Amino acid sequence: MKHRKNSWFSKFANKASTQAGHPATFAGAVLLILLWAACGPVFKYSDTWQLVINTSTTIITFLMVFLIQNSQNRDSAALQLKLDELIRVQKEAKNSLMDLENLEEKDIDKIRQEFLKLAKEHRLEMTQAEKDAMDS
Repeated sequence: MKHRKNSWFSKFANKASTQAGHPATFAGAVLLILLWAACGPVFKYSDTWQLVINTSTTIITFLMVFLIQNSQNRDSAALQLKLDELIRVQKEAKNSLMDLENLEEKDIDKIRQEFLKLAKEHRLEMTQAEKDAMDS
């Protein structure tokens, strides 16, 4: 399978979200906040002084939501495909589970209940097997 080059936005979003989570970026943000706070007395804690930090953080947060969501969507899609491949290659797996993320919530709940029932039955079998082993 040939890998396509990422779009400019995907590349940018990936790099930006990676950098946003870096400790140096956090340290830089803290430094900027401290610098802004230190300027408070100089600007007499004016409305403009407060507006600078409010506007800056709002714009940065707004843009980061889209960048991080893009990276999250790609990561989730890649993980889902990897899980689908693992399900597909297992002989005893239920291949019908490969598209669970596309089902309605009530259908997912029904399947969850089936698996909870299977897990409970398996635990009972294991408990019984342990009792049988102790008796023999």
